[in-house]
Amino acid sequence: MRTGAINATSRTQSSIAVSTDNRRWVLFNTSPDIRAQLEAFPAILPRQGKRDTGIAAIIYMDSQIDHTTGLLMLREGCPHQIYCTDCVYEDLTTGFPIFRILDSWNGGIHRHRIDFDEPFTIDSIDGLRFIPVPLTSKAPPYSPHRNNPASGDNIGVIIEDIRNNKRVFYAPGLGMVEEHLLALMREADCLLVDGTFWREDEMTVAGVGNKPASAMGHLPQCGPGGMIEVLDQIQKPRKILIHINNTNPILDEDSPERAELTARNIEVAYDGMELEFSR
Repeated sequence: MRTGAINATSRTQSSIAVSTDNRRWVLFNTSPDIRAQLEAFPAILPRQGKRDTGIAAIIYMDSQIDHTTGLLMLREGCPHQIYCTDCVYEDLTTGFPIFRILDSWNGGIHRHRIDFDEPFTIDSIDGLRFIPVPLTSKAPPYSPHRNNPASGDNIGVIIEDIRNNKRVFYAPGLGMVEEHLLALMREADCLLVDGTFWREDEMTVAGVGNKPASAMGHLPQCGPGGMIEVLDQIQKPRKILIHINNTNPILDEDSPERAELTARNIEVAYDGMELEFSR
């Protein structure tokens, strides 16, 4: 990609932001690339103080490094309103204690607990309701319960506009699609789901590791039971893959893998992608 040998576009680490007024935003995850992402997105840049941003709240889907490290880059904007499960809170105060590190910056974080039986709203965000969904995946290597998976290690979130009942299902880390989850996905208007790997043994084939996709908590696209097969069962929503590893051949826009997705009406997320749901 860097030499122009393939038809591909550079991407930063996976993250999304949502808003109903284009002023106050809910940020999902804080990637290591957060500084570049904010600078590329004028709507979320400071509007008042020199260190102000449009970030009203942050929701964590898990406690993985690629979804959390950027919080350290936002330290001058503390205190931040953080929404996460107990499992994620434990990881980010022990195994990877960035919450504790930030205690010294303007009050650190204000944590709000995510419970699976309780949809929630955010005070400064009008018109949106967030419905957390437990997912089958993996806790990060530094988690105290890495070898004892728990509900709350990884979540999906249904983002619902209560003014028009439009729904987005967001799940950047998804190891298995169970029947109840498939039903929720069918009801959504748009899916933003795990596109990390094309194949189960991708890391080995690419020569950059030896862990299979499933051991890392990701459902590959191809093969029996893969994400393509899952999405083929779903008709209503717009289907978009997000959180794509740099080993995945779908990043090459001229690849047969990308052509297969296009033929099945499955899109690939890119930096700066905007989705608007009218009333």
